[in-house]
Amino acid sequence: MKLYNTLTRKKEEFIPINEKKVKMYNCGPTVYNYIHVGNARPLVVFDTLRRFFIYQGYDVEYVVNFTDIDDKMITKANNEGTTVEKIADRYIEAFMEDANGLNLYEYKTVNPRATSYIKEMMEFVEQLIEIDAAYIVDGNVYFNIEKANDYGKLSKKHIEDLISGSRVEINKEKRNPMDFVLWKKAKPGEPYWESPWGKGRPGWHIECSVMAKSILGETIDIHSGGEDLQFPHHENEIAQSETLSERAFANYWLHNGMITVDNRKMSKSEGNFFTIKDISKEYDLEVLRFFLLSSQYRSPINFSREVMDHMKHGLERIYNGKNNLEYFLQSAKVDSSEKDNEHLEKTEEFKNKFVKAMEDDLNTADAIASVFDLVKYGNTNFDKDTSKVVLEKALNNLIEITTVLGILSKKDEILEDEILELIEKRNKAREEKDYNLADEIRDSLAEKGIVLEDAKDGVKWKRV
Repeated sequence: MKLYNTLTRKKEEFIPINEKKVKMYNCGPTVYNYIHVGNARPLVVFDTLRRFFIYQGYDVEYVVNFTDIDDKMITKANNEGTTVEKIADRYIEAFMEDANGLNLYEYKTVNPRATSYIKEMMEFVEQLIEIDAAYIVDGNVYFNIEKANDYGKLSKKHIEDLISGSRVEINKEKRNPMDFVLWKKAKPGEPYWESPWGKGRPGWHIECSVMAKSILGETIDIHSGGEDLQFPHHENEIAQSETLSERAFANYWLHNGMITVDNRKMSKSEGNFFTIKDISKEYDLEVLRFFLLSSQYRSPINFSREVMDHMKHGLERIYNGKNNLEYFLQSAKVDSSEKDNEHLEKTEEFKNKFVKAMEDDLNTADAIASVFDLVKYGNTNFDKDTSKVVLEKALNNLIEITTVLGILSKKDEILEDEILELIEKRNKAREEKDYNLADEIRDSLAEKGIVLEDAKDGVKWKRV
């Protein structure tokens, strides 16, 4: 498999540290509000990468953190007259609801809270101070950027250029304008922890470095997130982690592209800011997941109702293809036919194309095209006379590859046995020329979202 490594700016063969295990860390949300569609993209994309690794036989350790102490959280808590912890609890619960709707928790995910690692963060900072890579000024602790090797290697920014073009407010405490805070002195009324440098709390960048190290080890395989995190967040993670360990922090850095809304940058000021909660009122979140995988992850992607409607119909086509295969399997014959080998080869060909696309830097757009190819082939070539071995192979391959994408996972509200029983009852009514009963059954199914299609090879059904 090849992945585009932001660190080297090229596709590289993926070689994990341990040939049987992959260690992944994805930057998660700051839990001061509901997550929006932009937050959802890295969550869905890198969950899909995790799924593909599992499909390939790897054991995957996957971490998505919660930042649960932050200026925005403190402000929100003060405005509401509550605590930061209660704000965090509220929005982590909301996050889990959204995440389950996006099918992010089929496999185990570790979700550490930053505040659970305060002790480890203090130890990390103390060690940086000991090697003169950090310094204390009036209760604040700053990272000494001059101690970092190759600072800017991820974002391809140079310290000199950053300093000369810096818009950062001048802080006389810093030795260098690009030094960043590791530990922040508490202001009156803020939550704090007792530390060797006084009352305070951790800076943002230190959190991910410490949680990744504590859970996954000093060097991990993959660190991921949105492209907006390349600088300064991920750059600073590298600086502090590698200065302390003198080892690579992560071997592969993956970043997804941003989302526009109706071809405009998403922002609250533009009034085009959509939370997952907003979207779930109009669409099943499986449709949103399908949308987020419809483009190659490094490319920008445009969100609109028109696009979401298109995705909804596309997902319905895949569900209907699955339903057709299951319908034909109900009465499929064990006998083989001369077309079996051709059908089996084509079915396997579509799966192989899917795998090849996924191995090419997680090209989910081409992978989804292979899913549609498989569905179209089944709809065109399979019927009630197709042998059981072919139908089972096609259905198994379809479920196999859509499971990697995290789609086609919704449980049917009406059991298929019930649908088939009603279809059989309707067929019998038509044979007996009891057209009123036949129409009643059709109408009853339509009310439940099941549409029947009378075809030359039998009655097909689909959900709408």
